[in-house]
Amino acid sequence: MKTECKSVYLHIPFCRSICSYCDFCKVFYNEKWVMQYLDCLEEEIKDFYNGEKIETLYIGGGTPSSLSLKSLKRLMEIVHLLNTQNLQEFTFECNVNDLTEDLVKFLFENGVNRLSIGVESFHSEKLKYMGRNHDYKTVKEKISFCQKYIENINIDFIYGFSFENKKIVKKDLKQILSLKPKHISTYSLMIEEGTLLKIKGYERLNDDADADLYAFIKKYLKKKGYFHYEVSNFAIKGYESKHNLVYWHNEEYYGFGLGASGYLDKVRYTNTKSLTKYLKKERTGERIFLSNEDIRDHHLMLGFRLTSGFNIEEFERLYQVKLENIYPIKPLLKNGDLMIKKGNIFINPDKLYIMNEILLKMI
Repeated sequence: MKTECKSVYLHIPFCRSICSYCDFCKVFYNEKWVMQYLDCLEEEIKDFYNGEKIETLYIGGGTPSSLSLKSLKRLMEIVHLLNTQNLQEFTFECNVNDLTEDLVKFLFENGVNRLSIGVESFHSEKLKYMGRNHDYKTVKEKISFCQKYIENINIDFIYGFSFENKKIVKKDLKQILSLKPKHISTYSLMIEEGTLLKIKGYERLNDDADADLYAFIKKYLKKKGYFHYEVSNFAIKGYESKHNLVYWHNEEYYGFGLGASGYLDKVRYTNTKSLTKYLKKERTGERIFLSNEDIRDHHLMLGFRLTSGFNIEEFERLYQVKLENIYPIKPLLKNGDLMIKKGNIFINPDKLYIMNEILLKMI
């Protein structure tokens, strides 16, 4: 069955080093495994891609920038299997330490027009806990030559360490802003199972202090001209992530590669996270078959991640229901959890930090 899918995510699981906080699907770099993996990735795309005209493409990881030039050339051969004549946004994730001008030039020449760079912080103690070793001067030099080729750059920022305060966050943000990124993704530190931080028994900042930092970040970045368009994301107007908006609008997308997730034909799926199985072409992982009610719930939950929420009239037309008949929105509007403006319903900006609690009241 041909889908209306217009987006593709490709997962590259290889890393030269493993960050202490990361729970994404990843393995240590091995060139032999890389070439086998890319062969399997090509086969998966040939088996399942239906030839749709792709508008957004995102290569994430892991660390895609860890690949050798030989492997990168092979990866770009695989990208050419996709119909990219309508491609608007092609994002490639990079580790700071991997960035060279030759790499960025190669990516630019192969159609990449957006970089997502995992800076995370410049604070020495935070970097030590994360297992990172860059400094501001080096990052500034590297971002500078990146911008010669690709102006649309996202910088990832992590906050929420037990010792963190507004002074530390402000200094980090000030240095990030001096790099003039078009987009900033901010993430509160989560201690996930299986990560080094969890194994070592590290504890994050308490929730109240973390919420104060979140409020500070929102206010500070807004003052500096960044539009807060999604719970964790800020952008100069016009530079919102087109690919991630596909997720938040509950639209379909392919996920190819180890541990990659996708959404096609009422099925949300995640590939196996076992490299051994993937290399044997045993790709199948979790499959969730969605009812119409499930799809409707996902539309609501994902839509509320956007600060603009979603359009009520469009929602009701799409699912042939009255929103207020399905979800208890009236009491949530009354107590100020939800708001309506210009036909859109959204979570009160002052309550975004407790978004999950609000969603639990609804579903």
